[in-house]
Amino acid sequence: MRAGSTLAGGGAGEGVARAAVRVLGADALLPSVLLRVAPDPGQLAVFKEAVAAHPPRDDAAPAVVWSHWAMTRALRRTEQSLTGPPVDEPGAEPDARWLEEAGWQFLTHQLAVLAPLALPGEECAVTRVARGRPVDVARGFVRAVRRRDWQQAAGAGRWLTLLDGVPDTLGLEAGLDFVRLMGGSDPRVALQLEAARLMPAGVLL
Repeated sequence: MRAGSTLAGGGAGEGVARAAVRVLGADALLPSVLLRVAPDPGQLAVFKEAVAAHPPRDDAAPAVVWSHWAMTRALRRTEQSLTGPPVDEPGAEPDARWLEEAGWQFLTHQLAVLAPLALPGEECAVTRVARGRPVDVARGFVRAVRRRDWQQAAGAGRWLTLLDGVPDTLGLEAGLDFVRLMGGSDPRVALQLEAARLMPAGVLL
């Protein structure tokens, strides 16, 4: 994971860069968040443009709303780190009731989609749901591995590195190594696995 990688470009490249940011979500700033280094100015500008240009629609799915919220939160934190000490940002969190009673399969799928929220010290409704259901997330991780859904397995594994109460019998470290072996050629999988590797360092936001 390299900090300061450039997503910015000129002309048509700017549109491609914004699209890449939308795919990565808040994880586009992950190196800066975890490694505590300033992002490339061009990258930060593209990220900010993507946040402003693509707000969620009124009928957007909850995961889309939360993804945009995570991007806005990451942007605000990054800008604060460049100008002064971090402070709590204003604005209410999106509704998370849709996730609180979800079955373990759907829960794991949604948490994998929202893996950019799996950060040391993160506090929001989604992380509180995850912290309350470590066994369910572990079950979802195993299911994803068995189904060879490496992206979901990597996202769930990233969450599991932060959760207390994960069963020792899961063998998370070995499981993540297996996901890396089988699916690590996918950049999206590799990103989640690298984030999971850095999580135990306990970098706090």
